[in-house]
Amino acid sequence: MIINNEVQESQKEIINRLRDLINQKNLEPGDKLPSERSLAEKFNVSRNNLRIALQTLEYYGLVKSIPQSGTFIAEIGIIALNGMIEDILRLSTPSFRALVETRINLELEGVKWAAFRRSDADINNMENALANYSDKVIRGEEAVQEDLLFHLAIATASGNAMLNSFMLKITPEIINNFEKHHVCDKDSAFRGIQEHKNILDAIKEKNPEGAEKAMKEHFSALYQYCYNTQNRIQS
Repeated sequence: MIINNEVQESQKEIINRLRDLINQKNLEPGDKLPSERSLAEKFNVSRNNLRIALQTLEYYGLVKSIPQSGTFIAEIGIIALNGMIEDILRLSTPSFRALVETRINLELEGVKWAAFRRSDADINNMENALANYSDKVIRGEEAVQEDLLFHLAIATASGNAMLNSFMLKITPEIINNFEKHHVCDKDSAFRGIQEHKNILDAIKEKNPEGAEKAMKEHFSALYQYCYNTQNRIQS
């Protein structure tokens, strides 16, 4: 879950107060938290801001929301819960470099699994995504979103639900950063057509080593851009 700095600070304060409430009331794993309305009134915050804080805790597996029933503390133990909340409170908004590093590491593994596990339907999805990307690039239009949809199709083909989930979570922020920093120029976009084709060909051939090599070559310019400009890109 990636949120902007202003929202993040307000959520951290609410999360901190939720932790204090859990400890003060000696709540145990499986216990139900007070209603959103009562918590919002107690903390003097909007129900929307409170809901975002609870969703953050649920994202990290610390609480579980059950429709029509309420929000419950996860079955992980209070000591672990307190430690994990402390880690959450220390988190900062991911930098552009952190997003790039995460994406590269995920995809280098994912593309190998995709080469092993891809189905005919997966190949069709990747071919369609590549065609959409190529059409936009040839027309001289920005194709960042189409580029990432091709990579998401690879993540789906990997057959690894966790990898696919992580890719879906970081993709919106990657799109925002690519557009903000103008990462892809016209020449690199055209090179991307052939680079994507090389990746797809290796996946079609069920060649994991070739797929990983093609993905590394595809990411080389992005990796260089990220590290050569890290001092100019703000977190």
